[in-house]
Amino acid sequence: MKDEVRAAVERVLDGGPYILGQEVEAFEREWARFCGAAAAAGVANGTDALALALVASGAVRPGRRDEVITAPLTAGYTALGILNAGGLPVFSDVSPDTFTLDPRALERALTKRTRAVVPVHLYGRMSEMGAVCDFARRHGLLVIEDASQAHGARLEGRRAGAWGDAAAFSFYPTKNLGAYGDGGAVTSDDVRLIERVKELRQGGHPSAMGGDVAGRNSRLDEVQAAALRVKLRRLADWNRRRQRLARTYGKLLARGVKQLVLPSTPADVNSHVFHLYVVRHPERERLRAHLAARGVETLIHYPAPLHTQKLFRRRGQYPLPAAEQLTDEILSLPLYPQLRDEELRAVADAVLEFENS
Repeated sequence: MKDEVRAAVERVLDGGPYILGQEVEAFEREWARFCGAAAAAGVANGTDALALALVASGAVRPGRRDEVITAPLTAGYTALGILNAGGLPVFSDVSPDTFTLDPRALERALTKRTRAVVPVHLYGRMSEMGAVCDFARRHGLLVIEDASQAHGARLEGRRAGAWGDAAAFSFYPTKNLGAYGDGGAVTSDDVRLIERVKELRQGGHPSAMGGDVAGRNSRLDEVQAAALRVKLRRLADWNRRRQRLARTYGKLLARGVKQLVLPSTPADVNSHVFHLYVVRHPERERLRAHLAARGVETLIHYPAPLHTQKLFRRRGQYPLPAAEQLTDEILSLPLYPQLRDEELRAVADAVLEFENS
């Protein structure tokens, strides 16, 4: 798609505006339509997307120490976005089967200061949004999806980004829909919320610095928006390829694994678009060394649960056993749309060699 991307970039270079111009506006319309949301706002990155969604929705009121329940098994940027909004992240345990927030554990994290829940659609798999939203409604809380790893995932016919009061997306280059730099977006069915995000991303006001609210300087640029428009047309095909590769991993590895735990299959298969293919193994480090010796790179997403990290640690935090055990066992195997079938088989063979050694 190099020629298409080059043509899109040249269109920007020849056109004039480089910030918040026609390409951003067009991408916002196309992304909202794709997600099934009423509107979208492009911002500088996924962390800002979450922070701005929390502020624009009223979930976090700066200076009020509002609490936001979220998952401990995620990138630190989820909790950082809550902090940047002026809120306090409160961590609730995850399900060992889905790796996402366990709806049954949410009640324990609830306090008088809780204002919102941020479910994280992790590794491409959507959270149990029906149960999460039911919990939020019962307690008068807002739901802001962290959908940064689930572009295009669809649960019960509704895409990630169309379930909560708002949703935050990242377009970091490694995402299912990635830019050629950084970028992010907020989606919502509340058009006024999106208009507020657009004010906040531009200093806080329709005309920047025109009032007394401190917003951010957080804008998606025209070059990234133009490139994202090209790539968006391929996203559905890329996601289907990811799902096919994941199924192939499952078929190959299920034949001979002993201790390896494969990702569970959701009842709604479209709710997982496999941003990552994450397995579990009680001897993860030995398995990882074995794969490295055979030329297979792996990563750990993520090596330490957020509630144990210095920046996010808080007094009174109770143990979160599922997240704590998972971070000792999880391992990301290679998976991306351009991965060749023979390469995937080589990875699977190397895993099976370890399992049967």
